Amino acid sequence: MVTFPSLGLEFNINRVAFSIFEIDIYWYAILIVSAILIAFLILKINDKKCNIDYKDILDLSIFLIPISIICARLYYVVFDLDYFLKNPSQIFNIRDGGLAIYGGIIGGVITCYIFCKKKNIKFLDLLDYLVPCLALGQAIGRWGNFVNVEAYGTKTDNFFRMGILENGKYIEVHPTFLYESISTFIIFIILMFMTKRRKFAGELTYIYLILYSFERFFVEGLRTDSLMLFNFRISQVLSLVIFVFSCIMLIINIIKIRNMSKNAEKNNTKLLQKK
Repeated sequence: MVTFPSLGLEFNINRVAFSIFEIDIYWYAILIVSAILIAFLILKINDKKCNIDYKDILDLSIFLIPISIICARLYYVVFDLDYFLKNPSQIFNIRDGGLAIYGGIIGGVITCYIFCKKKNIKFLDLLDYLVPCLALGQAIGRWGNFVNVEAYGTKTDNFFRMGILENGKYIEVHPTFLYESISTFIIFIILMFMTKRRKFAGELTYIYLILYSFERFFVEGLRTDSLMLFNFRISQVLSLVIFVFSCIMLIINIIKIRNMSKNAEKNNTKLLQKK
């Protein structure tokens, strides 16, 4: 049972959506598959944008999807190693969740880089083409956390609080899945709006990384299930590094574009003077 007291809402959702030949199909899996299918639709609509051919995406997806899922799970397992060493059979059990988005992003970026080298495609063009769909996929996927009643935050009494049963006891907590779902959907809208207005390769990628790492840093601070390294929340540390790096890269490229524009204006002025 999950409730939103301020909104007068109550949900009793079974994690199993339906069964086929006694095989349970989970909502978590349905949401992930739905996110992937919607991403393909958007990528098809954006065909040729950012100098990327949709046909190349179909070739890339054969490697990108499984590698990203494997890396998302590997990241999660590595930073909760004590548990999985004691329960090795659970390493491959992703039906109940346990996919870390940063692990998926790292695996996906490496896969894209290798693919670009093989296909002679500009790496940052490809990333710019993909990141709007990545943001939308995150917005959809977070509802898997809602169904599984996981990835929630600390106790709170704010308007958006979510009531859950934890170890048989009713508590009200931050619905961090909702915070992140709304944030990443807004990021998706921003990136889609800027796709036609892109001024340089990598612009959408840096904007995505800045916005996502910023919101993730704060949302992660509210969660009770953070993956830890010593006394540090791994996602917060990584978010801070990504935020600083992306800000620097965005500023450098903006300065380059402005300098190029100024130089072009100077050259045009000189040509007019000569005439």
